[in-house]
Amino acid sequence: MTAELLPKRAARVRDHLDRFVGSGVVPGAGVVLAHRGEVQVVAVGTLAFEGAGATTPMAADTILRMGSMSKPFTAACAMTLVEDGTLRLDDPLDDLLPELADMRVLADPLGPLSDTVPAKRPVTLRGLLDSTFGTGMVMTASPIAEALGAVGRPEPDEWMRRLGTLPLVHQPGEAWLYDTAANVTGVLIARATGTSFGEALRERVFGPLGMKDSGFTVDPAELGRFATAYAKDDAPDGSPVVDDPPDGQWSRPQTFESGGGGLLSTGHDYLTFVMSLLSGEGVLSRASVELMTTDQLTPSQKKLSGFGPDYFDAMGWGFGMGVATGPNRSGHATGTYGWPGYYGTAWYTDPAEENTTIVLMQREHMGNQNLPVWDEFWAAVYGVG
Repeated sequence: MTAELLPKRAARVRDHLDRFVGSGVVPGAGVVLAHRGEVQVVAVGTLAFEGAGATTPMAADTILRMGSMSKPFTAACAMTLVEDGTLRLDDPLDDLLPELADMRVLADPLGPLSDTVPAKRPVTLRGLLDSTFGTGMVMTASPIAEALGAVGRPEPDEWMRRLGTLPLVHQPGEAWLYDTAANVTGVLIARATGTSFGEALRERVFGPLGMKDSGFTVDPAELGRFATAYAKDDAPDGSPVVDDPPDGQWSRPQTFESGGGGLLSTGHDYLTFVMSLLSGEGVLSRASVELMTTDQLTPSQKKLSGFGPDYFDAMGWGFGMGVATGPNRSGHATGTYGWPGYYGTAWYTDPAEENTTIVLMQREHMGNQNLPVWDEFWAAVYGVG
């Protein structure tokens, strides 16, 4: 892509956002487009349908719930600990995560919790970062799916205790299972550094990169920049339902700082992080970035994915993010890496072309890239001319 095409892409994206926001799905949405040092921000609408947010424009410095786009931050923080020698990718973690030592594994992933066999190998950081350590989201109704759902989100030590009482779904290293690994990684980082997970992120990632608006809570003075989050479905009268207002749960310290989906950030901050990965001149070496942004999974690990055997047809998984491995419905070029978030945020970077797209909105389940609206959006981003 030549630099002069970036404004054309921005114009197509604006047309799409005008129609999308105009349909009433969200009060506002924004997109950050970057290409080889040039950046364009397209923002439409406001931070809320109601209240003060209804007159505050969506912008690149709007604070948003990033959902699963937290996972790359978590992986990056863990890799800083590998680089300074605090952790090793393939060492057992029994000393720091004793709850996961000497684990039992389900004989049948969908069978009774009492029918188990010993784990063949210990849990490692590599298994946490590539989500193959043995447990995670199970999409099929089963005893383990019910038990994992009942773990909840108490304070981290209690959460680990509860998780450790359950058998693993698969042998460590056998299958990719989503989400839980990133939350375990957050607990591991806190224990390895002797601080909270949030403080470790500030010291090792956010502070060094100048990401002043990223963290687990919003400063009271900045609540005016915090977008309202809306539920998936409207009320019976057609009005949008608030899922979380600016003065809701993220205005207070979190009991559980979720490395899988609990972080807040802005388009500006997220771009700063992404550019540090692309340049290899941030908090991580190029070797660490390559591990994070390269498919780490084997065909057999993909086949046993908790999301089904077809989920990885054109995708792999690095450390904390997806990697395009072939032609896909979104139009992401092979080698493109990134990930979406629960409330409709999304980020993808094509390193070969140095193209980055960051999407900003706040409505439940809008991060699902199979929704038809995303096909139209990515067509606007990647369209020719």
